[in-house]
Amino acid sequence: MDALKYQSGFGNHFATEAVPGALPVGQNSPQKVPFGLYAEQLSGTAFTAPRAENRRSWLYRLRPSAGHGRYEPCAQPGLCDVAFDGPVTPNRLRWDPIAIPEAPTDFVDGLRALAGNGDVATQAGIGVQLYLANRSMTDRVFQNADGELLIVPQQGVLTLVTEMGVMTAGPGHIAVIPRGVRFRVEVAGPSRGYVCETYGAAFKLPDLGPIGANGLANPRDFETPVAAFEDVEAPTQVIQKFQGRLWTAQWDHSPLDVVAWHGNFAPYRYDLARFNTINTVSYDHPDPSIFTVLTSPSEIPGTANCDFVIFPPRWMVAEQTFRPPWFHRNVMSEFMGLVHGAYDAKVGGFSPGGASLHNPMSDHGPDLASWQGAVAADLAPHKIENTLAFMFESRWTLRPTRFALEHSSLQADYDACWSGFPKAVLP
Repeated sequence: MDALKYQSGFGNHFATEAVPGALPVGQNSPQKVPFGLYAEQLSGTAFTAPRAENRRSWLYRLRPSAGHGRYEPCAQPGLCDVAFDGPVTPNRLRWDPIAIPEAPTDFVDGLRALAGNGDVATQAGIGVQLYLANRSMTDRVFQNADGELLIVPQQGVLTLVTEMGVMTAGPGHIAVIPRGVRFRVEVAGPSRGYVCETYGAAFKLPDLGPIGANGLANPRDFETPVAAFEDVEAPTQVIQKFQGRLWTAQWDHSPLDVVAWHGNFAPYRYDLARFNTINTVSYDHPDPSIFTVLTSPSEIPGTANCDFVIFPPRWMVAEQTFRPPWFHRNVMSEFMGLVHGAYDAKVGGFSPGGASLHNPMSDHGPDLASWQGAVAADLAPHKIENTLAFMFESRWTLRPTRFALEHSSLQADYDACWSGFPKAVLP
């Protein structure tokens, strides 16, 4: 495949070719496609979805992707089925970082499901996973038929070799692979990160409302790869996630053979450092929704199937205000991860590569040390630096997996971080 090249703009209609003249002009499926390529439409929405919401791309490839044999069930290295097999618990949960295996492990074999909700069959809900890898995928390709993948690297740079081009993503970036797009993950060393799999609507930019025309993530900062292809005639294992289980088929060639494509259904990456953070300049602590990068909406306006929210470096200037996140309960589930640095509401115990889960109506907020520091702080302008935390926020309860509940990284003493708060003294 060619060197990395990108096109900018979220949701744009792109047209790209790796070989000049490969892209048909003026007709998607002419009787004779240039160079004898095969036309294939990849649809990410129903054909009759409103034009503004319709997502599809036309791919022009060396061979029809339909030319393969049967898929058979295969080993499930870390992915559990969609039922998510752990008991539902109202308890607040937090995990230390899980070590990257020493044994050779690629991206697919290193996926570990932590929690999920909804149902892949009815296309609602999300799954939350970790990936723990130390070697590149070789002679194998992955495809997720269940949902879109939002990948948040925490350690190590990923090279994502997709049907539609190549892109890299390291800590501080996110990468999104649309539902059904085949790809291979290459790594240069030990790699760890988080994955949100949305079974519902694809991620999109949130509406800005009273914020106005500018702010949060800007469409121009999202990057989509240009066409690049493999012409490899060698056995390739194609692994497909379908209805919560993994299936495999042996192809006699690489399926990453798209020479040209056009459309608006494609992988993309985003540099989180380009997020334009909005915050208060007077008093009080705004809701975390102002940190939303992407949203997967539900049928209920304003209630997301999943919001992807980040807590990046930013200025804090509010007057007469408790500045860390306040104590709260809400109707949404909150799965948090930490890419690097420290989170301003937890002085210790929440480490890069770790995670926490607070399900609906669970009491949470700053730990004792963070509270003590915040109420005693001199409220001068202060910049929070060298940090990047994020949250997958979903409307439904996240059911943890047995793996997550039984792993040694689960902190048995998490509740203790809220012990020792002095009782208020009334006059």
